[in-house]
Amino acid sequence: MAAELPRVCIVSPATAAANNGNWHTAARWAQMLQGNCAVSIAQDWDGTPAHAMLALHARRSAPAIARWAQTHGATHDAPGLAVVLTGTDLYRDIQTDAQAQASLRLAHALVVLQECGPDALPPSMRSKARVIFRSSESHAPLPKSPSPLRVVMVGHLRQEKAPQTLWQAAQLLRGQTGIHIEHIGEALEPALAEQAQACMAQCAHYHWRGGLPHEATLQAIAQAHVLVHTSRIEGGAHAILEAVCSGTPVLASRIPGNVGMLGLDYDGYFALGDAAGLAQLLLRCRDGCAQPQGLYAQIQHQCAQRAPLFAPAAEAAAVQALVRTLCMPANPSS
Repeated sequence: MAAELPRVCIVSPATAAANNGNWHTAARWAQMLQGNCAVSIAQDWDGTPAHAMLALHARRSAPAIARWAQTHGATHDAPGLAVVLTGTDLYRDIQTDAQAQASLRLAHALVVLQECGPDALPPSMRSKARVIFRSSESHAPLPKSPSPLRVVMVGHLRQEKAPQTLWQAAQLLRGQTGIHIEHIGEALEPALAEQAQACMAQCAHYHWRGGLPHEATLQAIAQAHVLVHTSRIEGGAHAILEAVCSGTPVLASRIPGNVGMLGLDYDGYFALGDAAGLAQLLLRCRDGCAQPQGLYAQIQHQCAQRAPLFAPAAEAAAVQALVRTLCMPANPSS
């Protein structure tokens, strides 16, 4: 008689309708575990016995995390429990929110999605940390037209993404030619939608497209010369890895979540909120697209060197290894 597959519950506060990075992580990890585990995805844990739980978001999944630990009779380091930390967890909530802090204590493993993530944890928690880069299939780079420089930013309109930096850069570039900016993302905050519309009215080279299906977003990234990422808080941006795996280099705010994706010595950073710095980088990319020694060629080469980190096989192996470790001590009741 075949052995029962380990049962794994993935708790994701985000649903498919949210179409965000956390949901994509939950769905992809479930697929990577299929065949080796019996996997379910839920917004909360209802007490159904399982050998392991992967909970996305220390604060938003805190009730499920606490119930899991209580059910398994542990007050800390509950067997079979991994907490996957988002950007708002790492760079905001775990410093001030009691529930998020409790989630860290209760977890057997803490998963971070970029290599600077462990540095944000309290020193006593860093031994629990595992870095698992999310992944994307590699795509052959699409031909890039010489002009205009096609720029894309991908991210729902919310304060954590700091879209104002892009709008201010667009304003600074109004007198320039040869740059076209597309902005993809749903308006999660009405005031930001008004600002995006105002920018479109003032800047003919800027176009906010709203939310798009994932495949259409991937196509826009692949067609662009460069992806812009202005965030102030990131746990490991999916848009960055999708750009890297599409042969599209990135201009990003120098924050830990972005540095942990692109590397400490990457040449495509601008200071957080520095619209003038971003505008200058865009001009350098426009003017140097055909120069083999220019900024554009350099960041394209650096992104290509990072691409193997975001290979699906590497992510699948890391997720499967995590679950094997979590399942070893756990023995759910029938």
